[in-house]
Amino acid sequence: MAAPPVVDIPLVDERLADDLAGGLAAVEKLLRSSVESEDAFVTQTSRHLIEAGGKRFRAMLVLLAAQFGNPDAPGIVPGAVVIELTHLATLYHDDVMDEAPVRRGSPSANARWDNTVAILTGDYLFAQASEILADLGSELIRIQARTFSRLVRGQIRETIGPAEGGDAIAHYISVLADKTGSLIATSGRFGAMLAGAPADVVERLTDACEAIGVAWQLGDDLIDVAAPTADSGKTPGTDLREGVHTLPVLYALTSDDPADARLRILLSGPVAEQDVEETLTLLRAHRAMDQAREELTRWIDRAKAALAGLPDIPARTALVALCDYVVERTG
Repeated sequence: MAAPPVVDIPLVDERLADDLAGGLAAVEKLLRSSVESEDAFVTQTSRHLIEAGGKRFRAMLVLLAAQFGNPDAPGIVPGAVVIELTHLATLYHDDVMDEAPVRRGSPSANARWDNTVAILTGDYLFAQASEILADLGSELIRIQARTFSRLVRGQIRETIGPAEGGDAIAHYISVLADKTGSLIATSGRFGAMLAGAPADVVERLTDACEAIGVAWQLGDDLIDVAAPTADSGKTPGTDLREGVHTLPVLYALTSDDPADARLRILLSGPVAEQDVEETLTLLRAHRAMDQAREELTRWIDRAKAALAGLPDIPARTALVALCDYVVERTG
């Protein structure tokens, strides 16, 4: 069997590649069956984003973390499905809040049906995740509850913004840690715990995965500014058009250099279409991009430091390669 990628990272160990391929196939099967309902419409809406595809990145991390214990333990695949269902549920809700018309190249649920259907479908997925989780033990239920609390708190704090006079950059990073890092951290924790890995290994994997999650999102911030459409497959400046203040923008706005006056004006709100190219040109040349890359590197260094204390097995090599990829993808 050919080695599947971890995101876009080739796995050099054939046995690990085979284990992950088999695990992901089992996750996919249970993921689809877990949302089946006696009501055909509920099944249809619940499968909408599952069938749209996705990297199953979080499920992959569960399976990789499980390599540090018994990767064949019976709870690992259900644990990965719990993580994926939780992630998918948040996407249904995010699309409503963002009024997003497209998700994974297909019409979003709120665009295809309406906001009410999308919200209720997200709720249904959370419920299905909880039902599976109930068979995995009270400790994992507690961890999932804390993770969900962080997800919601992160969304609330993103919505209301930093406190008046507060540090906007610190606020932004903390939001990323809660909204993105927390569930990715729990992916590592679930995989290691369900595989019976030692406690110190569980903690190292949890820390590494959270740091990778934050760094991944910071990479997306940089790609939105720096990458040409042909390279990234995405239209650059999407966040600028929506008035989203990502890390490079926040750093640029802290500048008091008179030469940056025009850029600060452009970044003061959503950037008009006719100003996007000018804004991208100014931002790409600004020190803010280097500052954002330095922050991303700090998170990757934190992840690698946690991984360095793990047993030297192919799964650790794959996770270190993933760290390198998170940096490389930003150019």
